[in-house]
Amino acid sequence: MTTHFRPPNLALSTIGLSLATFMQVLDTTIANVSLPTIAGNLGVSNNQSTWVITSFAVSMAISLPLTGFLTRRFGEVKLFTACTLLFALTSFMCGVSQSMGMLILFRALQGAVAGPMYPITQSLLIGIYPPAKRGMALALLAMVTVVAPIAGPILGGLITDNYSWPWIFFINVPIGIFASMVVASQLRAKVEKTERPKVDYVGLITLIIGVGALQIVLDKGNDEDWFNSTFIIVTSIISAINIAIFLIWELTDKDPIVDLKLFRHRNFTAGTIALVLAYAAFFSIGLLVPLWLQRNLGYTSTWAGYATAPLGIIPVLLTFFVGKYATKIDLRLLASVAFIVMGVTCFMRADFFIGIDFYHVAMVQLWQGLGVALFFMPILTILLSDLQQNEIASGSGLATFLRTLGGSFSASITTLLWERRAVAHHEQLAEHINVFNPTSQAAMDHLGQGDAQAGASVINNMITQQGYQISFNEVFHMLGWVFIALVLVIWLAKPPFSAKAGPAAGGH
Repeated sequence: MTTHFRPPNLALSTIGLSLATFMQVLDTTIANVSLPTIAGNLGVSNNQSTWVITSFAVSMAISLPLTGFLTRRFGEVKLFTACTLLFALTSFMCGVSQSMGMLILFRALQGAVAGPMYPITQSLLIGIYPPAKRGMALALLAMVTVVAPIAGPILGGLITDNYSWPWIFFINVPIGIFASMVVASQLRAKVEKTERPKVDYVGLITLIIGVGALQIVLDKGNDEDWFNSTFIIVTSIISAINIAIFLIWELTDKDPIVDLKLFRHRNFTAGTIALVLAYAAFFSIGLLVPLWLQRNLGYTSTWAGYATAPLGIIPVLLTFFVGKYATKIDLRLLASVAFIVMGVTCFMRADFFIGIDFYHVAMVQLWQGLGVALFFMPILTILLSDLQQNEIASGSGLATFLRTLGGSFSASITTLLWERRAVAHHEQLAEHINVFNPTSQAAMDHLGQGDAQAGASVINNMITQQGYQISFNEVFHMLGWVFIALVLVIWLAKPPFSAKAGPAAGGH
């Protein structure tokens, strides 16, 4: 049975799978800090360069839920090897791109082949590890998921500053080739039952249009001023109509391209809701803290990376212990502790101020790492616990897709809230500052050294900074309560969370 397959070298197989996943997750953030350089080199505006991120996100969001269908058709090992090799190839093509159009095209193709890599890694790790050690495999994967996005901007900044931007893509080539060769050789004897499922064209087309349009709306909404833009309104309508058709069709079709019936499993549903909401809040933190450090505290992108990096320390140190001992504790309890820790660190950030030092920012990041270390593995184990082996790739793909979409929603909502609330606070703080107020007139003269206009500009900048700071504190206060509320969600799941008996076991 495929469940009992053991590769010749388990450690080498794990390294191959983990390296490929690290490379793929790293690529979701590595280009972010390099956008201004890429835009300058290819002669386009900074606004146009953001399509380098959007094209990757759109394609990945579309291909993720197709993982289950593709594994049924080609088998997990073949699909993983092909995706990893194609990822290396498209990375090389991104690096040699001579125009923005060419770069966006290859980034889109890179995103499309990246989609199935993470869910299949999850499924293969569960398949090759004995039931008692699956917690360790999932804990390792959770660590990769946490560390790679942190390493991305730091690595991207260092490579772009010291070499040139194409190298952020070229480094994937040897890693991709090595990982695919290791996995192909170690798992070639794994027996996989493939089938030729009929292609659900209605589901496929409505998925591509609906999710693609939604991802574009979420990525571009803030730049286009949301529903004041005809482009955003039209794209939103197209997305809503296609997603509605997609949902109705997939729930009624005999052989759907995305198996939404997986939500009949209680633990899969509760675990996925907790994963999506927790990841969305976690993603907001990862987005907002570096932005705030650069805008409010004047950090460079590299130093912002150093200030946020301590987040990865505790997950790396605790991976072994979480993997070995977590299954001996009620996983809902472990996840609850994680959410409380994450919530408390959000409340700590709600007290941040403009004069705060590097040490305090880094220490809160370090403590948040404790929550992150205890969060991914229990949630992944819970949501996969009542799926059969043949449902794991589909379930993992669907949960990862919803998690990614949750991240996109939270990125848009967080930046929108931060900007809008900052404007509102600016208005409130500036209400009494005018030339008719003797105190403010004196302050303007003093700050401008006799030039009232220069003094007014200094005051305006200070008010803008304070507006963003108050808004930042409000957003983190809200995120703190989101994490606390998630404690209730995870208790909707019901034990057992251990592997089921029998060869069909795939749950964990």
